[in-house]
Amino acid sequence: MNQEKTIKPVNGYLMLVIVLALFIGGIYALFSTNKGVFAALPVVAVFLSLGFILVNPNASKVLLLFGKYIGTVKTNGLFWANPFFRKKKISLRASNFDSERLKVNDKLGNPIMISTILVWRVTDTYKAAFDVDNFENFVRVQTDAAVRKLASMYPYDNFADEGHAEDITLRSSVNEVSEALEKEIEERLSIAGIEVLEARIGYLAYAQEIANAMLKRQQATAIVAARHKIVEGAVSMVEMALEELNKKDIVELDEERKAAMVSNLMVILCGDKEASPVLNTGTLNH
Repeated sequence: MNQEKTIKPVNGYLMLVIVLALFIGGIYALFSTNKGVFAALPVVAVFLSLGFILVNPNASKVLLLFGKYIGTVKTNGLFWANPFFRKKKISLRASNFDSERLKVNDKLGNPIMISTILVWRVTDTYKAAFDVDNFENFVRVQTDAAVRKLASMYPYDNFADEGHAEDITLRSSVNEVSEALEKEIEERLSIAGIEVLEARIGYLAYAQEIANAMLKRQQATAIVAARHKIVEGAVSMVEMALEELNKKDIVELDEERKAAMVSNLMVILCGDKEASPVLNTGTLNH
């Protein structure tokens, strides 16, 4: 048998009454009749008591008879089965696993620190008990392996200035990366009969040796992007000013004066500090 088999043993409360009756009745008969044959009854009662199975909610007991898989008890309550059965407890509750922070390289080769948060539970007790050696350790090892693979598939951030523009990155594409991570882990854990309820990145940062350099790079990228917007707006405003002056015929400017006006406006609009007005008391050329 290579698949899970759910069974429901004998009602434990009925067997509890029988075991107590054998135990108490045997002791009473032994002392009242002084016949040693009744001493076997308490021994039988103790032996039968080894067959009691207590299953808590969201828990299970895997039953084995001399190495042979008999079945799994998933119904909670008190039951009784063959005292020779070996009982292995497997929890069916959802478990939370926070992996250690791993140092790996992203798609561009940058060293990063990454960890994942995994929510999982056992759905097939046969696979969890017999297809892997230790299913809890199996979850930890395979999760770390999946995180390492995921980190190598995507860059940490989007660097369009170097021709490495990516639609999906570890930092910005949270939903897409989480879906890819969940799919990768679920494929690895299916052999152990484990269902992945949720998988997402819990920690993500550049490794310490490049963190400062990458922070400066991000700041420089933000500054360049802001300057780009400022220049676009300044050019638009200068163009609008020249069109309005020409349309309303306020002043007639030759090419040299237009160039001087454009230069002054660009300096004013693109400068970091407020412009200081200068009063020109001479001609327009000086």
